[in-house]
Amino acid sequence: MEKQLIFRLPDELYKKIVAVSNEMQQPKSVLVRKALEIYMDDYVDYQIALGRLNDKDDKIITSKEMRKRLGKD
Repeated sequence: MEKQLIFRLPDELYKKIVAVSNEMQQPKSVLVRKALEIYMDDYVDYQIALGRLNDKDDKIITSKEMRKRLGKD
């Protein structure tokens, strides 16, 4: 089930959305929804990375070791 969310945007951001919407021939709502999905996915990835960075027990390996593990050497 979809929910509706109403919010205000600065004029400049709204103009950019309208321009891209026209260029892509897509409704503004589709563009905003996709942008939010991408942002939320990136935010989750960021939080995971930040957690790993702050985990004192997480072993840090060199790029050389990573390439070896991936079979890229």
